[in-house]
Amino acid sequence: MPKFLIVGATKFEIQPLLTYFKIPVHSPEGLFSTESGPDISALITGVGMVNTAFALGRYSHNLFDYIINAGVCGAINKDLKIGEIVNVTNDTLSEMGAEDDSEFIKYPDLNLPGTNYYENQVQIISSALNGLRKVSGITVNTVHGNEQSIAKVRRLYEADVETMEGAAFFRGCSRLSENYFQLRAVSNYVEKRDKSKWQMPLAIENLNSFLISLIEELEK
Repeated sequence: MPKFLIVGATKFEIQPLLTYFKIPVHSPEGLFSTESGPDISALITGVGMVNTAFALGRYSHNLFDYIINAGVCGAINKDLKIGEIVNVTNDTLSEMGAEDDSEFIKYPDLNLPGTNYYENQVQIISSALNGLRKVSGITVNTVHGNEQSIAKVRRLYEADVETMEGAAFFRGCSRLSENYFQLRAVSNYVEKRDKSKWQMPLAIENLNSFLISLIEELEK
């Protein structure tokens, strides 16, 4: 029986999955597992790349066959539809770099060791997963909601979506499992902040329905 780990920043983003597989959650953050049936654990990390990296490091002694980062995202690419599920195959820590007066120097141009770019080349045999659009992501501490900063990030990066955890997830999982991937549902477009346009319930419903179907497919 394969072992699954679902990594979510918050409980509410994966609540339908927790309910469906009867995973008891007793606190806002931590590792929780099914008591019977499929071997599924949920790691609720807290929001942001620091919390994600810390949580993955804390539980890195656990071995899983599949690790899935699941959550909502903002779409920079407006060809994406609200509620659409995407497979983020590469992710960049976009704020990692330096300022030179009004210019931003990307991390690779600083000639320092390491990287701010993480790529997932995992090939999973799954009809459901293969049907998703593959996109590029950026990971940020401050989500964009200002026209000038959005224009700047569009100029610097060819990204489709932004999250607050994705690149940290990829970095942590590179040492934990051979089968890991980041699935996101678009809840809003990256534009001047207007929460009345967000469709969080739709994104969460679509995301969790897909996750449940994917897990049941991979179990076979």
